[in-house]
Amino acid sequence: MVRAGLIRRLGAGAYSYLPLGLRVLHKAAAIVREEMNRVGAQELLLPALQPVELWKATGRYDVLGEVLIRFKDRTGKEVALGPTHEEVVTDLVKEVRSHRQLPMTVYQIQTKFRDEPRARAGVIRSKEFLMKDAYSFDADYEGLNRSYQAMYEAYQRIFKRCGLNVIACEADPGMMGGDLSHEFMAPSESGEDRMVRCEACGYAANLDAAKCPEPRTPNPEPSEKPKPMETVKTPGKHSVKDVSAFLNVSPSKLIKTMLYDVGKDDHLAVLVRGDHDVNEVKLSRALGIPHVKLSSAQTIERLSGAPVGFAGPVKLSGVRLVADHAVMRVVNGVAGANQAEAHLINVNPGRDFRPETVADVRIVTPDDPCPSCGKPLAFMTAIEAGHVFKLGVKYSQALGAVIQDAAGALTPMVMGCYGIGINRIVAVAVEQRHDAGGIVWPPALAPFQVIVSVLEADQPEPAAAGQAAYDALSKAGLEVLLDDREQSPGSKLKDADLVGIPVQVVVGRAWKSDRKYEICLRATKERTQVPAEALVEAVSKLLKEAT
Repeated sequence: MVRAGLIRRLGAGAYSYLPLGLRVLHKAAAIVREEMNRVGAQELLLPALQPVELWKATGRYDVLGEVLIRFKDRTGKEVALGPTHEEVVTDLVKEVRSHRQLPMTVYQIQTKFRDEPRARAGVIRSKEFLMKDAYSFDADYEGLNRSYQAMYEAYQRIFKRCGLNVIACEADPGMMGGDLSHEFMAPSESGEDRMVRCEACGYAANLDAAKCPEPRTPNPEPSEKPKPMETVKTPGKHSVKDVSAFLNVSPSKLIKTMLYDVGKDDHLAVLVRGDHDVNEVKLSRALGIPHVKLSSAQTIERLSGAPVGFAGPVKLSGVRLVADHAVMRVVNGVAGANQAEAHLINVNPGRDFRPETVADVRIVTPDDPCPSCGKPLAFMTAIEAGHVFKLGVKYSQALGAVIQDAAGALTPMVMGCYGIGINRIVAVAVEQRHDAGGIVWPPALAPFQVIVSVLEADQPEPAAAGQAAYDALSKAGLEVLLDDREQSPGSKLKDADLVGIPVQVVVGRAWKSDRKYEICLRATKERTQVPAEALVEAVSKLLKEAT
C-alpha cells in the first residue's frame, strides 16, 4: 500500500490516506452504507469524545485498561477517545420509552481510537481506524434474533460485493459481552488471528472460541489401573519437554499447573495436559471473570512453595483448582511436587486432587476432531474483517435504557452490535488479491476502473490518442486515470500493475503501427488490441469479466 501510493505512516498505528487510498476507502464505506440502508438501519454520527462515567457504569473502564485513551480536559474532567460506542449509543437511545418504537437499528461510520499495545501490519491493527458500527434495539430476544440475522446476511453481501473471501465463524464476545457472536474471517497468510474449519460439515470458529470435544482416554492401555503416588527427583527438569524425556513418559501424561492472578488477592491453578495449552479466553468465560493474568515467579513460589516448573495440584492450598476435561482422563500422570527439583508420578485426578471446576479451558489442537461431526479440522490464519454480537441487556440494564412492554412493565431493551473495519476491508483486498507485480483490485474497490498509460507522452500523437481514450471512456461513465507522465514506458507499466487498476489501456507500439489501443485485464494479464471505435465496448466487457 505504501509503494502503490495509497498510504503513508505518520507514527506507530497512525496512517495518512493519499488520494488513491482515500478513493478505495470511500468505496468500501459506500458499499457498507448501501447495505446498512438496505436493511433499514438509520445513519447517525456519535461523538468521539466520551465521558468516562459511562464506561465506569458498564464496568468496561477497568476491562479496557490502558487500551482506553484517557485524559483530562481543562476543567479536570476525565474523558476518553471512543474505541467503540456501545455506552454512548445506549445513553442516546434510552429516550425511547415504549416497545412500539422498536425495533430500531442505527449505525455510524466513525474514527475509533485504541492505544494498541502491538500496532502492526500496517492498517490491519492500528491505533486510529475507520469503523462502521451498528446497534440494534429490540423489545425482546425474538426481535434480537431477527435483527441479528438481517445484519449477518447484510455482512455476507458486503464482503461478496467487495470481492473478498470471508468465512463466518463462531467467536468469543470478549470485552463486548453478550452470549453469542460471529467473526467474519478473511483467510490470509499474513493474518493476525487463527481459526479452525471443518471441510466436512462447515463448522468454523476462531481459535479462542473453538470447542474441544470430550477427549478420549489418552492412554494406550484402557485397562491401566491407578498406582500408588510417588515423589521422584527431577533436578533441573522444569519444562514439559525436559520432564517427559527424563521420566520417559508422553507429554499427554503430564499435568501442567498454571497459576493465575484474579484481581489482587485471588488466584487460580489451571490444570491442562502437558501437550495442551491454556485458553485464557475460554478460562475467563467459563469462570465469568473479565480477565486473568499469569502469576509472577515470586507469586508462584509463595503459593506452591516451589520455583516455576515444579508446582502441582496435589495438596496445593490457598488457590482454586480449575481442570480441563482432558486432565480428568489422565491415569497415573506426572505433576509438580510443590517442592524444588521434584515431581510426583502416578497422580490420579479424583483420588489425589479434586478440582472445584472442570471445563473446556484449553486451545484446540490438530489432534482434536470437529466438535460438530467428528471429522478433522483445518487450521488457518485469517484477518478479522467484521464482528457481530448479541449483547442482550448488558448495556441497557447498566445505563437505564428501559421500555414499557405490552403489559405495561418496564424492561431493558435487548441489544445487538455489529462492527466492520473499513480500513480492514481495504487491507484484506490487498492481502487476498495481489501477485508479484502488485495489487489486483476488484472493480468495486479499485480507485479507478481504467488506467490509460501513454508510453510516449512527450510526443503529440500518442498524447492526443491517450487524451481521446480518456475522454471516450469517461463519457461512457467509467472512472479513468490518465497516466501522461513523462517517464519511461517500463516504469509506467510497472506502476500500473503495482496500483492494480482492473483494466489498462496502453497507447504504445500497437498505436504507432496499426492505430490500435492495447487493453489488458490486470487479474489475468490477458491482452488484446482494438481500434478506437471499439475501445469503450471492449473495456466495458473486460470490466464485467473482472470480479
